[in-house]
Amino acid sequence: MEVKETIDSNFQEAISAADKVIVKYYADWCGSCRLFNPKYKRLANDERFDGITFLNVNAEENQEARKAAGVTNLPFFAIFKNGELVETVASSKEEAIVELLSKLN
Repeated sequence: MEVKETIDSNFQEAISAADKVIVKYYADWCGSCRLFNPKYKRLANDERFDGITFLNVNAEENQEARKAAGVTNLPFFAIFKNGELVETVASSKEEAIVELLSKLN
């Protein structure tokens, strides 16, 4: 599954349109965010996570989406179930994101 770029104007719709969603918050200046991109794309295509929608949000340009998850650091990941925030983690470790994703299954 592809990773979809999301902005404030369609954020609520994007997290409500799917039962299970993970959002990666990033900034263009964030080196750790850029380094995590290939891992995030790989996880999006991992069959263990079929049925989970993967979204990307530029935290600097989308303040409303940032507030929805209480972003404190970058990269920052949030999982949503049926449009409701479930849990968040600020990490660049793939294991932490896999553990977060497993809470949606």
